[in-house]
Amino acid sequence: MFGWLKSISSGKRTLQGKQHSDVRVMRARYDAAVTTDENRRHWAHADGLSPNSSLSPDVRSTLRKRARYEVANNSYARGIVQTLANDVVGTGPSLQLLCENPTANRLVEQAFSDWADAIGLAQKLRTMRIARAESGEVFALLFGNPRVDHPVQVDIRLIEADQIATPYLTSTQSISRHGSSLDGVDGIVFDVFGNPCEYHLMRSHPGDNAIWTSGAEFDAISSERMIHYFKPDRPGQARGIPDITPALPLFAQLRRYTLAVIAAAETAADFAAVLYTDAPANGEAENVEPMDLVELERRMATVLPGGWKLGQVTAEQPATTYGEFKKEILNEIARCLNMPFNIAAGNSSGYNYASGRLDHQTYFKSVRVEQSHMESVVLDRIFSAWMSEAVLIEGLLPQSFRTSFARFPHQWFWDGHEHVDPAKEANAQSTRLASNTTTLAIEYARQGKDWETELRQRAREVALMKQLGLTTDIVQPNSKPQQEDDAADDNESATSNSAD
Repeated sequence: MFGWLKSISSGKRTLQGKQHSDVRVMRARYDAAVTTDENRRHWAHADGLSPNSSLSPDVRSTLRKRARYEVANNSYARGIVQTLANDVVGTGPSLQLLCENPTANRLVEQAFSDWADAIGLAQKLRTMRIARAESGEVFALLFGNPRVDHPVQVDIRLIEADQIATPYLTSTQSISRHGSSLDGVDGIVFDVFGNPCEYHLMRSHPGDNAIWTSGAEFDAISSERMIHYFKPDRPGQARGIPDITPALPLFAQLRRYTLAVIAAAETAADFAAVLYTDAPANGEAENVEPMDLVELERRMATVLPGGWKLGQVTAEQPATTYGEFKKEILNEIARCLNMPFNIAAGNSSGYNYASGRLDHQTYFKSVRVEQSHMESVVLDRIFSAWMSEAVLIEGLLPQSFRTSFARFPHQWFWDGHEHVDPAKEANAQSTRLASNTTTLAIEYARQGKDWETELRQRAREVALMKQLGLTTDIVQPNSKPQQEDDAADDNESATSNSAD
């Protein structure tokens, strides 16, 4: 079946039937590849290391420490990371099964929802997203917890990246297992096919005060019980770095500049008044002790020494460019997270409707990509582990699910994002449904809702309204020509640009 793959890995191949003179070397010149005296220092740290060698344990540890420090002490960093977690996870995902029996699907969905509430799944997912932003990765251990208030007592224990390590290994080193050589990357052991097969969980956190009691002891955890959530940026990358790594120097610059501006303003404000004279040295002005301090009283009239004048220190800070600098540096910081400036800064005062909607479209697309990644890496693994235990419990799931060994088709629903203008969105939704260019399932999915659940709820409401004698007329949104909406947006944008 994989004969072509075996032929590739069976050995080296050489060129046959070709003379040495037939091999041509093509040389091309790129300005970016030329090293000059001007760019030598700029590219001094560029290297050709492999992804796992460049992300050595020391490098990752340093990045984690600095990222956590900024998130703990910089209000912008903390707000950006928390906003990202809230937008990606929200109140937590909802499960929808796609099997043929709708009644059985609802029973399973409700059982999973109750279990998720019992273990605090939504909060743990938000913590995982925060940990990936400030630590680069997070591990989740699946284990049995008898204190879970649910028949399925599977629980999730979150583990920081620091605690997954192999003390006696370098960044990349071979490990002997059962007579075969396996690759290990700082706490993760891979088989010959590159699949993780074992994780080394240190019994104490390296930063714990009690580390001396256990030393460098660790437990080998099977990959079936461990979930590794990180974003690989290079092929073959096994460990992650903080999402805010490119912005760490910018966070430091932002704080230093802010502190410098405050210090300069405070220094100028500390001097209530100064005495100065235009007379030349040893002139006619009366003698005054240099750097002498005079205590002033409010509403007091006084006479200055002869030849001396009273003045104040002119405050040069904050400069008029202070706000613009903070805006530009925050915009650059948020770019590595695909987050627009108004969300990162928590300030949309400089936005109009059109520009705000355009920025949000790009950001929400990035959020959907993040959610899809979390579904495949985290949620599907959790649901599989939950189903493996749930089918063993009598009376919890329908009998058809307990006897089926097939993979259960399903999808996840996340919180929807509110539209900037609900009226315009309602008009657009009505138009899409009327022209059959969308479905109720798609429209409800935009809001993070299950269309079947919402329609059943609506049917119960309509039936009760008829029973109580209330009107059930459905008011259609006022259809406004799309051209007028677009023209209004363009006018608003033009007005804002002219005002700027």
